[in-house]
Amino acid sequence: MSLTWNLSGLFESFQDPKLKKALEACEKIAKESNQKIDDLLNQDQEVMILEGYIKHSEEIRNAFSGVMSFASLSFSTDSNNKEALIYLDKLQNFQTSMVGGQVRFEKHLADLENFDEVISKSDLLKEHKAMFEQMRIKNKYSLDETSETIISKMRSTGAYSWDTLQKKTTSDITETVMINGEEKVLPLQSIRNMAFEKDPILRKAGYEAEMKAYKKHDYISAAALNGIKGESLTLCELKGYKSPLEQTLINSKMTQETLDAMLSAIEKYLPKFRSYLKRKGEILGHENGMPFYEMMAPLGDSDITYPFEKGKALVLKQFKKYSDRLHDFALRAFENDWIDVEPRQGKRGGAFCAQVMPLKESRVLINYTGKLNNAITLAHELGHAYHNENMFEGSMLNVGSPMPLAETASIFCETIVKKAAIDEASPQDAMAILEVAIQGYNQVIVDIYARYLFETDLFEARKNGPLSADDISDLMIKAQEASYGDGINEVKHKYMWMNKVHYYMPQRDFYNFPYSFGLLFAKGLYGKYEEIGDDFKPKFDHLLASTGKMTVEEAAQLLDIDVTDEGFWIQSLEVISKEIDAFIALSKVVK
Repeated sequence: MSLTWNLSGLFESFQDPKLKKALEACEKIAKESNQKIDDLLNQDQEVMILEGYIKHSEEIRNAFSGVMSFASLSFSTDSNNKEALIYLDKLQNFQTSMVGGQVRFEKHLADLENFDEVISKSDLLKEHKAMFEQMRIKNKYSLDETSETIISKMRSTGAYSWDTLQKKTTSDITETVMINGEEKVLPLQSIRNMAFEKDPILRKAGYEAEMKAYKKHDYISAAALNGIKGESLTLCELKGYKSPLEQTLINSKMTQETLDAMLSAIEKYLPKFRSYLKRKGEILGHENGMPFYEMMAPLGDSDITYPFEKGKALVLKQFKKYSDRLHDFALRAFENDWIDVEPRQGKRGGAFCAQVMPLKESRVLINYTGKLNNAITLAHELGHAYHNENMFEGSMLNVGSPMPLAETASIFCETIVKKAAIDEASPQDAMAILEVAIQGYNQVIVDIYARYLFETDLFEARKNGPLSADDISDLMIKAQEASYGDGINEVKHKYMWMNKVHYYMPQRDFYNFPYSFGLLFAKGLYGKYEEIGDDFKPKFDHLLASTGKMTVEEAAQLLDIDVTDEGFWIQSLEVISKEIDAFIALSKVVK
């Protein structure tokens, strides 16, 4: 297998004649779209109108998804790819040109008084009922056709441009760092990965280089963040949302009651996570909490490394123990080069999984440097791909999940690998692996809670005008103090707002709490798996296939889970609490 992903199933390159023809097809469909929808709306049979809209939407997605996937995936691994940017800009303009017809259809749908009766007359409409219901809800917050068209056009030169600038800026950052007495110039992602080094001198050097690198560019990211969040506030006010959070909850098909139940449970368990952080700090020689740059430090004498082939073997082995279907799927991903593995300059940081609709496949981007955490991330992203695989069995218009459910399969697959690795390890290795697991939980619970608090305060402050980079950093420190408490000392990470790409995603405000939801929901699901065994597996696959057609609460009910009940979240957090207790106990025995 290759260590870079293969996109040739889409197009060979930006010079591929098929790509040019595909773009021309997108342009033609975009030019004809508004008239096609008007023609549909002139029909007198509602079933035909709605069925025609489904078929037209499928035509659009078929045309656009291949070109969009190729351009966006190419840009994610090479931020200097000018052709990718040109294609992305053209596609955005094409999509903007179709807004008018879309608005007219949504208005017609919202005014349809016998909606349920119409849907009941067609199997095709029944399959897409949830999509239409969500459109009816969101229409309450839509403006008139002219305004929505203007907003779409302005967004392409507003929030989307800011997002592109921030991605390109951070992807291209390099900095000088001292390694074993020698100065080296490294890309930012490699510097950040020094947080996992065994040598404390290297961890601190990486942190200091990271802070230095961010300082040089913070004014660019501050401008981008002000532009994106300012736009969100303006549009929420115009459309009638109480706040960006309300808009996110509506788009996420999730109630405030569910979010409040989860956050309330998390707040109760923050002291438990702080006890873990303080114990880890003590082991590393720090009193009164640890510095932020020690968060990812490996512990003990165990020297667990996971080169890519070893990480791949670990994932495949543990996936097979769960099910042949999951194992065979992951093996296909490896054998067919769906994964872009190694960090390099111009490649975006972090990790993600992208749907490639025309191929009914996924592509995974990671930045693999040989740490156990990288192997866990590999399992996580392949979990996303497995989720896609289940959704691909249905209509392409139902391929998608509310943000909170998007992390369900990924974190479930993480849990499979983490738990098995711990169970099979020696006490010394078990402590190290357990700590890596809790380290991950800490990121998804404590750090995500800090990000939620930060974004809440950021929106409130942005109402009064643009913020400087220092203002934004102060908000981040405030949020970290509230979430981490005495678990960390005065050395925090004031530039975490530059590191997390989610803050800059247009129309994706508060893309933080879904990770906490995903972790704790997956913990609850794993408990169901342990309780009912093999009978769980088809139910789980059905849940994954259905996430695009249900609310968060409805999907949870498929496995008899009530996510509005704080007790469910406390049960999941209690599982993590016991793991923290086990780690602390082991840390006092293992030398």
